[in-house]
Amino acid sequence: MSISVIVPVFNGEKTIEETINSILNQTFQNIEIIIINDGSTDATLETIKNISDSRIKVFSYPNAGLSASRNRGIDRAKGEYISFIDADDLWTPDKLELQWQALQSNQEAAVAYSWTDYIDESSKFIKSGRRIKANGDVFSKLLITNFIENGSNPLICKKALEIGSFDESLPAAEDKDMWLRLAANYEFVCVEKPQILYRISTTSMSTNLKRQEAASLKVIECAFSYPKAEKLQHLKKQSLSHLYQYLTFKAIEAPPKQTQTLTAVYFWWNWIKNNPAIAKNQRVIIIAAVKILFPQLFRRVSQLKKAAVISN
Repeated sequence: MSISVIVPVFNGEKTIEETINSILNQTFQNIEIIIINDGSTDATLETIKNISDSRIKVFSYPNAGLSASRNRGIDRAKGEYISFIDADDLWTPDKLELQWQALQSNQEAAVAYSWTDYIDESSKFIKSGRRIKANGDVFSKLLITNFIENGSNPLICKKALEIGSFDESLPAAEDKDMWLRLAANYEFVCVEKPQILYRISTTSMSTNLKRQEAASLKVIECAFSYPKAEKLQHLKKQSLSHLYQYLTFKAIEAPPKQTQTLTAVYFWWNWIKNNPAIAKNQRVIIIAAVKILFPQLFRRVSQLKKAAVISN
């Protein structure tokens, strides 16, 4: 059995070497690494050429975006299993092996996923991601929240990708669209361990959250039109509430020059509107409101808390 690891990269000279090394250091060694250079104009290619390993294959194309790069990688993949990793993310050494073992132990499953931790630009731990365990038919859970969290996570049986390629018309949320289509047709299995190190940087933070909102709404509408969702329409408001909760905090967490108070308030209002139960949790509402209206104060408090932890 072999695994094709697909790495889309655009101007990733600062992180691509560390990402590739995290793949080469996998305990599961029967892999091919397909790097799709998406029209990089920096030293990405030179950095890759300095890494000597026969399993690395590089293909260069004009810039076309993340989804197109992943699809190009799928077309060239020869492995029985496929996994994707963005050019600034990292894996723990046992990521592929434990996911592969999970699929061998759960023959009905076609997708294995793990948990995520978040790192900064220096590869230092920032925070833990969700620790959601979902096995078997996960479609209804995935409708509500994207517990896969990112595109660098799942290991997928290649045959399952016969459902279709990544939607290149989507400017965002293309990951969740793919995971939902897979979940509508196949079972999932969870590896209960944080194995994906997802990098957060000031340059990678979304600066167009309204575009992300529009794409996400399109994905949600499409998913609720699937035959499998016929009896799950009651979950739609919950799905929208989770989306707007996510967008609210993305707007708050953006660097000060990117923070748009009106946009944050708009997301916050839609979060509450689609989940009236949240209105009973005054603490959550007050905290979100303070973060929106007084972002500098909240950041200063957070900095002081971190400094206190370090000093102790």
